[in-house]
Amino acid sequence: MLEQALMSFALLGAGWVLWLLVFLSIGCVAVSLERVYYLVRDTTDRLGLQRAIDRFLKDGDREQLAGQLKGLKGFEARVLEAGIELSPMGVNAAEKAMSGTAVAEKMKMERGLAFLATVGSNAPFLGLFGTVLGIIKAFHDLSVNTADASEAVMAGISEALVATAVGLMVAIPAVVLYNMFNRWVKGRLSRSESLSDLFLARLQGEATAHGK
Repeated sequence: MLEQALMSFALLGAGWVLWLLVFLSIGCVAVSLERVYYLVRDTTDRLGLQRAIDRFLKDGDREQLAGQLKGLKGFEARVLEAGIELSPMGVNAAEKAMSGTAVAEKMKMERGLAFLATVGSNAPFLGLFGTVLGIIKAFHDLSVNTADASEAVMAGISEALVATAVGLMVAIPAVVLYNMFNRWVKGRLSRSESLSDLFLARLQGEATAHGK
């Protein structure tokens, strides 16, 4: 019973695997377009942000920095705003506020990237699985009809190998896109961490001066 069920499943061939790979590739394109839209729309004006931080480092005016950040959008600006909001409670409170905001924003930026990573790592195996099913079907067809055996087997195997090729065609772009988005997110996180350290250093300097 089990062997017959498995054989019936194997004789479906590689067709359904190919369709699955096509749907996965469409999903990768959809996720990539959505991520590009989100990340580009959420980009912070680097020059404006750097000017605001430089001015704050010189005069330490938090209200002025907060006003400038409100005119800026993006992940980095929101992290600094969280620090400014809790800065009256001390350096540690500001640091934890920025750290918590950065973690929450990171999760938003990485949404959908797990799908790209999963497709990139598993699509080749799906393609290989489709090839195996196609070869099984080719030899089964050969056992049923031995006429023109050589031609039938070669045609079946060549069709089965298409699944492996399609699997690679889906996996390679998915891996490239995942690496690109991952590097993009890491770059923004690094910039945010650098700006947060400068902000905290200024707060720490003020606290030390007042302590003296």
